[in-house]
This record gives sequence, structure tokens and C-alpha cells, in this order.
Amino acid sequence: MTTVSRFYPIGTPGTPWGEQERQQWRTQIEKKRDYHTEVVSKIQALSDQFDIEQYGEISYHPERLPLFCLKSKDWSADKPVVLITGGVHGYETSGVHGALLFLETEAQRYTQHFNLLVAPCVSPWGYEIINRWNALALDPNRSFYPNSPAQESANLIALVASIAETILVHFDLHETTDSDEQEFRPALAARDGLDFEPGSIPDGFYTVGDSAKPVPEFQKAVIDSVRKVTHIAPADENNQIIGSDVVQEGVINYAMKELGLCGGVSDCQYGTTTEVYPDSPKVSADECNRAQVAAIIGGLDYVLSKLD
Repeated sequence: MTTVSRFYPIGTPGTPWGEQERQQWRTQIEKKRDYHTEVVSKIQALSDQFDIEQYGEISYHPERLPLFCLKSKDWSADKPVVLITGGVHGYETSGVHGALLFLETEAQRYTQHFNLLVAPCVSPWGYEIINRWNALALDPNRSFYPNSPAQESANLIALVASIAETILVHFDLHETTDSDEQEFRPALAARDGLDFEPGSIPDGFYTVGDSAKPVPEFQKAVIDSVRKVTHIAPADENNQIIGSDVVQEGVINYAMKELGLCGGVSDCQYGTTTEVYPDSPKVSADECNRAQVAAIIGGLDYVLSKLD
């Protein structure tokens, strides 16, 4: 586990950021990787297997980044929908590439049972700069509510609202990284004019369920599937993970809708937010991607057992 205390260099301690501080933060941002090369090309390569639709775009001048989703070709009103979202936090790489790997390798065996709707990179600007926030210094994963100021969240909300069929399952694919503690939590405290309170990063995979409908057996199926690929995060000395009580091995719960989280974007019966730990010396990038795939498989196999 990593524990770090760090002063953030932008803003005045105790004073929330204004537009000047946000602009100062933006001037430090540099593009580190290319969304079109690394993500859009992989999406387009799946056009023979899935219908590809542009459901919006991110328009931070001068960048214009299209948002794509992939749908089952045999979409049917008689089948429930499985929603898979990745890259809500653009820097969480295996969320994006885990969703694409699932489509490439495993998805077809589920299409007879489910309509698949996959938005593999909800925050392409964040993907390119490897950051948690969007260009307004907003966290898209705290912005899933009506009239959202985050383009990333608003576009996905509109996409989900356009689906007439029942969304039964939602996998929101995330990572918890050392940079959360080293960079993003200090930045959040500075932005909001608060004191930064150091925490710790769990070494291993865990999931976040919805406290309003926790479906523990579904979460267990996800954890049991992932442990075949990577290790599960242990609870800390307070029986917590990132400050939340562990309700079963590798599982904590959040109030998804109340907190404006992507996991609350639909009224699904079965939902989980996955959290891979890519900075562990015990895993590779490929294992992180495969852990995301394992999470989806474990959850879908469980749901299928309940539909029989």
C-alpha cells in the first residue's frame, strides 16, 4: 500500500479555486497519448462484429473528440441490455482496454442472451492527458445528474436515456492507482479549498456496489472470477477499503445516484464498479485488462444463472 502527503502548488490553501486557478491548472496539461490511434482504431476494427454509433463529442476548443458506443448487431426488444462503460476517468487505462478486450474475445457468446451496449472511453480528453478530471477540472464520475456540467457525463446520460429496453446489468470499469493519492486527491482538496488528508491505496482488485441495492451474490461472482487473474484487495486495519467498510471480501458500497456516480446512470438490477490496481508489482497491464474481462464474465454468468 502507498501513503503519501503532498502540498498542491495551485491555489491558496483554504480557498476554493476560481477560473484563474483552473486556467493555471490547464496550462500545465500536456497530451501524452492519442485517443484516435489507441482507442478509436480499435473500435473501428470491431465494425464487423458490432454496430458502431457516435453518441456525442467532447468539445473543448480546439479539440473535438467523438464519443463512440458499440451495440450488438442482433439487438432485440426481447432481450435485456448489458451496459459496459470504461474510461469515465480517462487515465484509468484498463477500463478502456478491458472493455475493448471483452468485445474482441468474449462478447459474442453473450449476444444471444443480452443486448450489449458498450461505451469504452467516456472521457477521451482525460484519456489523452492521463487525468481524472475533464478540462473544467470537474470529475465526470461525480457529475452524473440532471443538467450535468460535464460533457462526458451528459452525453452518456443521454445515450442511456435513449435505450428503450431494460438495462439489467451495468459494469463500470475503473482503476485505483497510486496517482490517486499522489496527485488527484491533493488536487481535489486544493480545488475545493480543503485540507488534504492522506490516505492509502489498496493493493489489489475490489468492487463498489450500490448501497441502495447491493446484490452481494453478484459482487461475489465478480470477485471469484477476477481472483483467477489477479489478487483481491485486503481490508485495512479498520476493515475498510479507501475509507469505506468492507461488506464482503473485496467489496464496498457507495450511494451511486446520490454521489453522481456513473454506476447510478441507469436503474439496473445488477451493477458493479470494478477497481483494478495497475501499480502493483504483482500484475502487468495485460493482466489488468484481463481482470476487467474476468469481472464482466463472472457477473454475466451469474446473471444468466438467475435467468434460467
